[in-house]
Amino acid sequence: MDDDPVPAPRAPGKWTVFAVVAVGVFMATLDSSIVNVSLPAIARSFGAPIGAAVEWVIIAYLVVVASLLLTIGRMADLFGRKRIWAAGLAVFTAGSAACGAAPSLALLIVARSVQGIGGALLMAISPALLTSAFPPQQRGRAIGLNAVTVALGVSAGPTLGGLITEHLSWRWIFFINLPIGVGGLLATLRLLPRDRTHAVERFDPLGAVFLAIALAALTGGLSVGNEAAWRSPWTVGLLAVAAAAGVVFAVHERRHADPIVDFALFRDRLFASASASLVLSFLAMFAVSFLLPFYFEDVRGFDAAKTGLLLTPMPLTLAVVAPISGALADRVGTRFLTSVGLAIACAGLVLIGGIGPDTPERSIILRLAVAGVGAGMFQSPNNSALLGAAPPQRQGVASGLLATGRVVGQSLSVALAGAIFTSLGGAAAGRALASAGGRPADPAQIETFMHAFRWSLWVCAAVAAIGVVTSLVRGRSG
Repeated sequence: MDDDPVPAPRAPGKWTVFAVVAVGVFMATLDSSIVNVSLPAIARSFGAPIGAAVEWVIIAYLVVVASLLLTIGRMADLFGRKRIWAAGLAVFTAGSAACGAAPSLALLIVARSVQGIGGALLMAISPALLTSAFPPQQRGRAIGLNAVTVALGVSAGPTLGGLITEHLSWRWIFFINLPIGVGGLLATLRLLPRDRTHAVERFDPLGAVFLAIALAALTGGLSVGNEAAWRSPWTVGLLAVAAAAGVVFAVHERRHADPIVDFALFRDRLFASASASLVLSFLAMFAVSFLLPFYFEDVRGFDAAKTGLLLTPMPLTLAVVAPISGALADRVGTRFLTSVGLAIACAGLVLIGGIGPDTPERSIILRLAVAGVGAGMFQSPNNSALLGAAPPQRQGVASGLLATGRVVGQSLSVALAGAIFTSLGGAAAGRALASAGGRPADPAQIETFMHAFRWSLWVCAAVAAIGVVTSLVRGRSG
């Protein structure tokens, strides 16, 4: 019959959505780790010394991402996740092209800021996109699969960046994103359905400004403090601005009918516990990635390629364990898995802190694997609990909070571990060892370095232990 109704287009399967999301997540996480190894080549290309100016290639990206994640999560709830995701792919790809073609260091930093906007658009909503495609009883599985993509991007970055920089040019670490980004954008527009929005609520631009200032100043202050000095006017000023803007934001949000961050979410014990545990876990664990390169290169004398290879056991182990723990969380809940996972990660940090100047590489790999098992066992169930505790109309905000907690935790980890390491003489000893130029290392300098290294990681292990407590108090419903 001619008047038969036209069937509605079939919604894409969960694995189709996962494939589309994985492309963007892998690209964004790969780019966050691939740039570090290319900084010396970038400095040489522009005739700049290796120091604060070049390091802003990394800091600018981090500051922009951190300042926008929560606001973008709110925008996704109001205007639709597909629109935000497609915009993220377009902006990230355009920013990558601008980075690769940058004629000066200043324009490269500006282009990295644009790329950071795209990265924030992608990272803020990827968990929400995945959990909306999978049924509620498979939420942990979806989050576990997302963790695999993140871990693979992080672990592949240093090795791939070294190979590209050595055989092509540092510009290709950005140009490599172009075919990936264009392909991901076309797949998004073609395959992802339009999602339900909550546009009846209002967007709060003033709150977004206060939030961006607070998070940008916090991240920038932590980065500047670690690179320069904690008592410098820049560091003190940025942290003061962060505190003032944060207070103003909190007061403003409590009075706004449609806040960017609904503080009522934190009245739920499960949501509050998962959020606190998330920040504490990254505060504890990211110090490993920050400190170990100094140990490998300054104490052991390994080159950058070998260092990058030895750093991969932890993210690779996490990638193996995360989907298993996520699937288990769907069956047995999250309380046991998150608590035991962080306890194992805590033990891994203690073991890594016990590394000596002549510890066999096999032993180091095993210690990193222990930490990776703990992190993988914790992350997927905890992220699943955080997203599951938020109502459907707040999934974007919850996803943005998850991403913000990760970035802030990592920044605090670098600040904490860097401050302890420097105050105990580790940084000065590392510089002395690095400048030895093949001469026999000074045993006193090695001992000073190892003492600072050991206590930095043991303090982070204590932070992980606090995270075990915050995971336990989430209640049996978690």
